[in-house]
Amino acid sequence: MTKKEEKLSKKSTVVGRVVSTSMDKTIVVEIERRIRHPLYKKFISKTTKLIAHDEDNSSKVGDVVSLIQSRPISKRKSWSLEKTTQEQKREIL
Repeated sequence: MTKKEEKLSKKSTVVGRVVSTSMDKTIVVEIERRIRHPLYKKFISKTTKLIAHDEDNSSKVGDVVSLIQSRPISKRKSWSLEKTTQEQKREIL
């Protein structure tokens, strides 16, 4: 696919943090967004958990990943792992 075709794609992409990898080829990603309260004008953090397909089981808990919208793979899984943008540093004691 060329760069022009990627820009014309209507698939949504989101960035979030992996919170669970206990399932095979599946990760749970938490998306955090900040909205402004309409009356009190304060910012509120809201989170959404998305179930995503990870073909290689390459993601670990704490990684920041990019997801792309895909066809429905199962009842709740309609996102796929696009790339890992930042890996969690792991210390070996």
